[in-house]
Amino acid sequence: MTDLSAFPITRRWPAQHPDRIQLYGLPTPNGVKVSIMLEETGLPYEPHLVNIMQNESWTPEFLSLNPNGKIPAIIDPNGPEGTPIALFESGAILVYLAEKTGKFLPAGATARYETLQWVFFQMAAIGPMFGQVGFFHKFAGKDYEDKRPLKRYADESKRLLGVLEGRLADRPWIMGEEYTIADIACLGWVRNLVGFYGAGELVDYDSLKNVPAWLERGLARPAVQRGLDIPKRPG
Repeated sequence: MTDLSAFPITRRWPAQHPDRIQLYGLPTPNGVKVSIMLEETGLPYEPHLVNIMQNESWTPEFLSLNPNGKIPAIIDPNGPEGTPIALFESGAILVYLAEKTGKFLPAGATARYETLQWVFFQMAAIGPMFGQVGFFHKFAGKDYEDKRPLKRYADESKRLLGVLEGRLADRPWIMGEEYTIADIACLGWVRNLVGFYGAGELVDYDSLKNVPAWLERGLARPAVQRGLDIPKRPG
């Protein structure tokens, strides 16, 4: 049996199946990227709920795996060099799992780099901007008297949706006919923006055609449906 005792995080979240990938997360837009990918690839894994509402991601055990204190993170007991590997940052984990399985990332160099650029587009633009809309529209920021920050982030999110809308004008998925980690990276964020954040009107979501159709296609995938609820939220 694989020994993961060298990883302090396993003291707080013990591995019942140490031979499987250990997932530490919560079904947030960033967290579900990895749970969806794991469901899509069929890799065996064990999910562990990290309750960020109780600051569990800032405990010494979690920080030992991700010093940035953010979910998700994984330990793969069967790393590329025959030893366990620990990873954080959802985009890096998506790329790792895609290369491990040979799935959802094109093998050809040109298409591979084009896919990665859309993953980085989500990481650098969609995630941060949509997240700020969530803060200023739904969470504590909604009580700020100054509404200029909300307008700024809503306007930028609307622009980013327009970039996706154009990209999807003549294709079912971001990379064309093939569903990839670019789609997996973006699906949870678009869903959250118009669903949980309730910001559809702010970003003129109803004026779009291609993005809603793409989101519907993605959410219809059984692996996506399962991944959106893993790990189970507390309570």
